[in-house]
Amino acid sequence: MPESLKNIDMRRELLLKRLKYDIPNRVTQALKEDLGGQVNPQMDITSQLFPQNQHIFAEIITRENGIFCGKAWLEEVFIQLDPKITITWWVKDGDLLKTNQILCQLFGPVSTLLSGERTALNFLQTLSGVATKVNDYVRLLSELDTKLLDTRKTLPGLRTALKYAVLCGGGHNHRLGLDDAFLIKENHIIALGSIKNAVNNAKALNPALPIEVEVESLDEFKQALSTQADIIMLDNFTLLMMQQAVEIRDTALMQNAIQHRPLLEVSGNVTQKTLRRYAETGIDYISVGDLTKNVQALDLSMRFCDSRNEDIDASERLKTQSVSEDK
Repeated sequence: MPESLKNIDMRRELLLKRLKYDIPNRVTQALKEDLGGQVNPQMDITSQLFPQNQHIFAEIITRENGIFCGKAWLEEVFIQLDPKITITWWVKDGDLLKTNQILCQLFGPVSTLLSGERTALNFLQTLSGVATKVNDYVRLLSELDTKLLDTRKTLPGLRTALKYAVLCGGGHNHRLGLDDAFLIKENHIIALGSIKNAVNNAKALNPALPIEVEVESLDEFKQALSTQADIIMLDNFTLLMMQQAVEIRDTALMQNAIQHRPLLEVSGNVTQKTLRRYAETGIDYISVGDLTKNVQALDLSMRFCDSRNEDIDASERLKTQSVSEDK
């Protein structure tokens, strides 16, 4: 089995390939939700109050500390609305943000900037919020080898986007979907008769894909250990059971009772309070559904400004431009 397919870090490459298609599609869908089923800024009735030739600068600013994510999504929003809009960036994905920091400056038609404002901010706030939460968890694992994983518990339609945000926050991706790895759980085992049967069937079906087995007891763990599964997920194990599982695996390796070292993953009842204690048992991965399931958006906003990056009131800016045009 190629090591690259078993290495969770390699899922980053697969994710980035999928994002090339997903970003334009998701942005189109989001814009259509706002613009009457079309990608047409003229469907924004209120923004039609402004003449098409009226241009302005705008800035995206953060109102709180966090981790930035979503550059490609904002760019795609305005590419689809008006590719002539210019964007100058002062941050990149994964950067640490400070309160009141300017992220980027845009220049384009007033009407189009306003038409794309909410869609662009929705993506930026959601993805930056996830990256920020992930980073909070990751910092709790400092100086430990345990890696933080996401799950498939994501908002519908935003799977790849949220998993990318996890990477920007310093976490790692679990399987992207049902197609890139085997995850044998309780019902699979019941239907196939045993853990051994399930793993053997998976190897026969596609030996190139990683195989993970979820276990709920130490007895099941010992069964999974003998099958040469690549990863064993310890579901809702107590702290003591985690320690015992690590000891059983390491002892089996030293005694040559098993020929390879399966990676151990903890899942279930993981919080920021328990995270480090679990990691200190010597497990390899901790997967946390909360990272992408309960999203707290980062507080960002768009404001009009002059070309010197000085904030101005939007109404005053429009008034000034109108006067200049009258002249």
